[in-house]
Amino acid sequence: MSLASSAVPALDRDAAHRDPDRPYDGDMSGDANEVTFTDDELAFLHTVIDLARRGESEQVLGLIDQGIPADLTDHKGDSLIILAAYHGHSELVHGLVARGADVNRVNERGQTALTCAVFRQNASLVRHLLAHGGDPLQGGVNALATTEMFDLPELRSIITNHLGRRV
Repeated sequence: MSLASSAVPALDRDAAHRDPDRPYDGDMSGDANEVTFTDDELAFLHTVIDLARRGESEQVLGLIDQGIPADLTDHKGDSLIILAAYHGHSELVHGLVARGADVNRVNERGQTALTCAVFRQNASLVRHLLAHGGDPLQGGVNALATTEMFDLPELRSIITNHLGRRV
């Protein structure tokens, strides 16, 4: 895993870089200054990812409030919000959005949190993510295309209505 903002923490001890003039935001990809993590630090960051996957909202949000980046990302590009949306952890998604998590971050498979919410057919999370800036056309496997791919007319309607309001 390494910590990055546009690629967000891709928790990879040897690939982490950081700009000393920029506050640490979890995005360490592409910076010139290498940062290394101890085995214990990496294990801790992996634990945070696992907590998000399990929907441990109070713990994850508490750690973010203490300085863990809201956009912490695993080695596959899955951010905390992508994992929370995929697993249907609404409280955690809401908390991450409130703490500035990037709702349009794209993982290595071209998916966003919105795409995951659509795939899992979670209309409530789809509406929430759209209301907070989720772009249904973002990513190689975007949310709108997912509604078509899996024949999800209710979710397609939610998204097209949202897009109609935006235009």
